[in-house]
Amino acid sequence: MILAKERLAVCEFARRMTTGGLVVGTSGNVSARQGELIAVTPTGVDYAGLRPEDVPVAHLDGKIVDGSLEPTSELPMHLAVYRQAADPDGKAVSAVVHTHSVHATAVSTLVTEVPAIHYMLASIGPTVRVASYATYGTEELAKTMLEAMEGRRGCLLANHGTITFGDSLGSAYSRAQQLEWACQVWLTARAAGTPNLLPPAEIEHVVEKLRGYGQR
Repeated sequence: MILAKERLAVCEFARRMTTGGLVVGTSGNVSARQGELIAVTPTGVDYAGLRPEDVPVAHLDGKIVDGSLEPTSELPMHLAVYRQAADPDGKAVSAVVHTHSVHATAVSTLVTEVPAIHYMLASIGPTVRVASYATYGTEELAKTMLEAMEGRRGCLLANHGTITFGDSLGSAYSRAQQLEWACQVWLTARAAGTPNLLPPAEIEHVVEKLRGYGQR
């Protein structure tokens, strides 16, 4: 089976999205890349019982090369990331996670940029923009997403959800979690009063610090 490792990872992280509360039902989707091919979640399939052989494989040109199930309707958005997005640190773009998480989606209806409530937003970039609304599954949505994602590793999608990428599904998923958590913190603080926000210079400083974060 081609992309066996990537298909297994797609199943694992699709289930994590559900158990982690980042999606409801069959919403949201994930993909993993190897060379010119990507393994991506199928459309309308319960992730609890998803098997590697159920995961479609597409070429970067959009042609389905393996699998009997239809891919997610958001395939154009995933392909746009792999074809055109670039990691600010030059790392490989090997995985994409798209969620409908509650707090991040709520924030996407309120602002054009996620407020700098916490320094971990810097794991995505100097700011986290909100892409203009476009109908799901369209090339227009892929276009607005790329504009918002320029120089960053993710963004919010207005009235829709989030999208993040990484050099592995683990890193892409972690960014989706951090983004949802930061949005929850901001909404909670905003409900109680006027939150103090971090200045842009501090976020830029943390962006630099995070380049050396973790084990080597």
